[in-house]
Amino acid sequence: MSFTLAITGRPNVGKSTFFNRLLEQRKAIVDDISGVTRDRQYGVAEWAGKSFNVIDTGGFVAGSNDVFEREIRKQVVIAIEEANAIIFMVDAATGITELDNAMANLLRRSTKPVFLLVNKVDNNERLLEASEFYSLGFENIFFISSISGSGTGEILDAVTALIGEDDGANTEEDGLPKFAIIGQPNVGKSSLLNALIGQERTIVSDIAGTTRDTIHTHYNLFNKEFILIDTAGIRRKAKVHEDLEFYSVIRAIKALDEADVCLLMLDAGKGISAQDLAIFSMAVKKAKGIVVLVNKWDLVEDKKTNTIKDYEKELKSRLEPFSDVPVIFISVTEKQRIFKSIETALEVYESRKRKIPTSQLNDIMLKAIASYNPPVVRGHAIKIKYISQLPTHTPAFAFFCNFPDDIKAPYRNYLENQLRDKFKFTGVPIRIYFRKK
Repeated sequence: MSFTLAITGRPNVGKSTFFNRLLEQRKAIVDDISGVTRDRQYGVAEWAGKSFNVIDTGGFVAGSNDVFEREIRKQVVIAIEEANAIIFMVDAATGITELDNAMANLLRRSTKPVFLLVNKVDNNERLLEASEFYSLGFENIFFISSISGSGTGEILDAVTALIGEDDGANTEEDGLPKFAIIGQPNVGKSSLLNALIGQERTIVSDIAGTTRDTIHTHYNLFNKEFILIDTAGIRRKAKVHEDLEFYSVIRAIKALDEADVCLLMLDAGKGISAQDLAIFSMAVKKAKGIVVLVNKWDLVEDKKTNTIKDYEKELKSRLEPFSDVPVIFISVTEKQRIFKSIETALEVYESRKRKIPTSQLNDIMLKAIASYNPPVVRGHAIKIKYISQLPTHTPAFAFFCNFPDDIKAPYRNYLENQLRDKFKFTGVPIRIYFRKK
């Protein structure tokens, strides 16, 4: 299920600190100066066995004519409309301000669940002072400290309680591969969909997606059947002067939750952007298969100095450490290699489902381990005795050893590369766990 949480509030109340705590990494820049967060940050958080998308918005300043604050205001309104639930963060140290009241007035008009988070409640005196925030009239109010983490468990329990389980109802899409076409605006996503469908509209049906403005197209041609999730269509809204890029990113994030494999489309002339890398990282974290499509290759003029080999090498260096992804150079207008992209996506889909027999897995991987043993840690020789593939939807492997906590990232990367090389998991994120034998 796709669930998105938006973090909103005026500048300098601790939104980015809370965002970093949810993601368990320092992704958003944090500073005492207000207005540091201008670009949106996206991530995936996990709590109590459930995962959800998180959007960190910039500080909301009502009525300002500043070009950055005006743009942030638009994006906050978009985030409120697109999210499933909203966090409204305020600062106990400064009390209720006019900007808090303006934000509260905006959120009262929303039909989404709103959680009022009073931040910087570090002691009993602050807790007493924070009681004034009840006057804002929100039912769900929590007192937290983003820096220390105090109170974050309670709010996460409340948020994840809204995330339901998939109902498991049978639909005509069950069992079919789902491919999401994602990427920046104007890279050719809609053109790719139209080129794949062609003129044979009689055996292609549009099914309204569960996510608004995402269309599922049932493809059944040339003995291939799958669902294409198109994220290109962006509906205009009367109340917002659209940030089209922001809409497209939110749609892409939601499409990732539904897809088995994502087709990340790039413009050959522009390359991969920071937003593309953010979406790519989310796809990896969500363990989705990935195929990179470099479109408009026919428009690259100097192919002698911009060869496919050099371009692919540079592109994969931007995708590290997970650079083992198929890269296909296509031209949608010339219909060059567009069907190869689908064949590759189907191969990645099959690899994502692959189950390796335990005997074969141990026979091959134990030889790879014997040729390069784990480094000795604190005088302990680490011995990996047994490997098992876990019963998950995506490839995950458990390595049973005597000191599981002492195996570091470089050796984990070696084992992952061996799994990819021996069992052809190209384009598929792999999960590796070390367990006590």
